[in-house]
Order: sequence, then structure tokens, then C-alpha cells
Amino acid sequence: MDAIKQLTEEQKQEVERQLRIIRRGAVEIIPGDALVQKVAASVATGKPLRVKLGLDPSAPDIHIGHTVVLHKLRQFQDLGHEVQLIIGDFTGRIGDPTGKSETRKQLTEEDVKRNAATYQQQLYKILDPKRTKFHFNSSWLQKLNFQDVLELSAKVTVARMLERDDFAKRYTSSQPIHIHEFFYPLMQGYDSVALESDIELGGTDQTFNILMGRTLQSAYGSKEGQIALLMPLLEGLDGVQKMSKSLGNYIGINDSPNEMFGKTMSIPDHLMVKYFELSTGVTNEELLELKKGLEEGHTHPRDAKIRLAKQFVRMYHGEEEAEQAEQHFITVFQKRALPEEIEERSVGEELLEEGTIAVSKLLVALGFAASSSEARRLVVQGAVKINEEKLSDPNDRVKVQSGDIIQAGKRKFARLVVGE
Repeated sequence: MDAIKQLTEEQKQEVERQLRIIRRGAVEIIPGDALVQKVAASVATGKPLRVKLGLDPSAPDIHIGHTVVLHKLRQFQDLGHEVQLIIGDFTGRIGDPTGKSETRKQLTEEDVKRNAATYQQQLYKILDPKRTKFHFNSSWLQKLNFQDVLELSAKVTVARMLERDDFAKRYTSSQPIHIHEFFYPLMQGYDSVALESDIELGGTDQTFNILMGRTLQSAYGSKEGQIALLMPLLEGLDGVQKMSKSLGNYIGINDSPNEMFGKTMSIPDHLMVKYFELSTGVTNEELLELKKGLEEGHTHPRDAKIRLAKQFVRMYHGEEEAEQAEQHFITVFQKRALPEEIEERSVGEELLEEGTIAVSKLLVALGFAASSSEARRLVVQGAVKINEEKLSDPNDRVKVQSGDIIQAGKRKFARLVVGE
């Protein structure tokens, strides 16, 4: 460890402090010894490390699972390092084939720009804008001519590409793999060449793509390739599957305060420490204290969840909203009473027939269900009430009037306004 030997005792302590924070929650760091050297060199010279995260703007609604890498980036920022945030406006036109059994539909330029703008609005809820450098990879990828592309593709073999599990499965099962899909990891790797990144973050499902950046940096003459810092995938509210909007097991950072609080309270007990570690800014000392309290029984899991729920709402909505969301939860769930404040929602008279409306149509009109089939499932599950009376038949038509209290599930309430 040559870089370490040249440091003063105070600088060595700073290196150890940074490494403890950087390693927190990480599944794997490749190669681990190079991280020590890079941090030591940064401390010795005062030059910040360049830490990269690439975002494919195909699904811009960020949920808590996405924030795992964002919180790690914020830790790097707080340590004085530089974040390189790459919006893959060029790679996004292909779409990351990771985990896909078929070719991804290509996004239009308009799709990519719209999604990228949405990303930027949400990311600053976690990252420090002053320490974040945004890049759109079209600024260098679009300039490559065909000779450049040939040189890039010549640096990696087809055999290496087929090491990817998803490509290998599609190849052995005779599923088509289009040539342009091979270019996704090449282009993502070239981003690291263009920005001379020191470290790249990603989930464990991005291991191949991130290591490609290290490979290409070496192929283009870099003496020290980037380090791959791999973070775990966060399980969703079901406690089993990776958090995903399509699976419905997610907490969105744009969820309303009450919805965010209520969802958090349904997290399985065994995942509490993991959520605190990966998706909040609590210190290592606070984390150890929480873990010890839960293991020894001094801290009740319910109290830990309330703390986590307030933490989430505070982070994304503010202190006042966090206090109100807690009171709402206590009122509705613990006291089994209606909340004091219920939002008014309107239903047009044209949807009614002699003052009645189909239950499914009512729920869709109020925004409580995305479709009639979803509305019917809510009724069958016993999750729908009008004026605290549970509905059981999804085929029912119900008589409604202004002032009726409609409830769907445990978190959605509306005071009906008819005809406005």
C-alpha cells in the first residue's frame, strides 16, 4: 500500500473514516485494494475522486429501491468527492438489455428528453446540486464516426459479451439478439472513458456493464481503471421480490406523505435494518444502536418502522408533513377512525344515472383505481367502504351524494363532491 505509507497519521485516520462510509452496505468492491489506493491518493493530494452513476431514462419515477445508489453518491459528496451523473439520452434509445429475454423497444428522442427532465427534478431530493455534474452521453457518443465505432467494438469479443447471463440464455434458447444490443454495455463503458471516472456505482444486476467500463479504460490506455462499487438490490414491501413499480411492492419518492408513511409501516420486520442502512442517511453509529436495540428487544419493530416512515416523509416532503402523516396513521390505523382532514374529489353528474353509479366506475373516477378490473379486485378484497360501510359486490350500483366518504384500502379517502 504505497499511497498509505506516504500519509501522515492524521491522513491515515481520514482514509479509514472514508473507507468505513464507502464500504457501508456494499455487496462487492472490485478491486477492493485499488479503492484503498484511490482514497489514499485523494486524501494526500486533496483531489476529489470522480464517482459515476449512469441512468437509463426509460422509467423516470424513482422509488426507494432506486435511492440505494443515490444515498451512496450523497455519502461520496459529503466526503468531498465529485459525482458524475450521466443521463443516458443516447444509450436510452437502445435500452439496457440486462435481465431481458427479448429485445427492448427503442425509445424516441422525445421520450428520452421527457424522462431525463423528470429524473433531474427527483434526484436533487437526495443529491447536493452544487456537487453534482450532469452529463448527457450523447455529447460524446453522437460524435463518434464509424471508424471510432469499429475501434470500440474491436476491443471486446463476442465470447465476452456472451458471458452475460441474459445474452447467454437467449443465445442457447435461440432467442434473437440484435447487434445493437451488444453496443449498450460498450457505450456505457465508453462513458467511463470519456469522463475518466475513478469509481462507478450500480446494483449487482449492473456488474457486467460496470466492469466493461474498467475494461475499456484499460484498452484506451488508462493505467488505473475505475473501481466497481456494487450495491444490493432492495426487496420491496412483499419482502421477497426486488422493489418494482410493476410488481406494486414499491414506495415512490413522489408518493403522498400519508401513502409513503402507510406503505413503510408494512415493511417486513426482518428488513428494517437493511432499509435504514441503504435508503436513509443515518450514521453508522445510529445504525449499530438500532440493530442492537432490535436484537436485544429494547426497540420494538413498530417503533423502528414509525421512525423510518417519518424519516422517509421528512426527506421527501418536510418535517411538518412527517408529523402530520404520523398523526394520520395513528388516527386511521391505530384508533380505527376516519382522518380529520379528507380531500374532496369530484364526480361529474354525467356519470350518474338517477343518482347511482357503478362501484368500479366510481373508484376509477376518483383515481382510486387505474382500471375497472383493479376496482373490482378492491371490492372483492373488502377494501372499499362508503360512509364506513363495506361493499362486497363489485357489480353493485351505489347511490351517492356530495359529502359521502369513500375509502379504498387503508390509505385512500375522499369526500365526494357531485357535479363539480
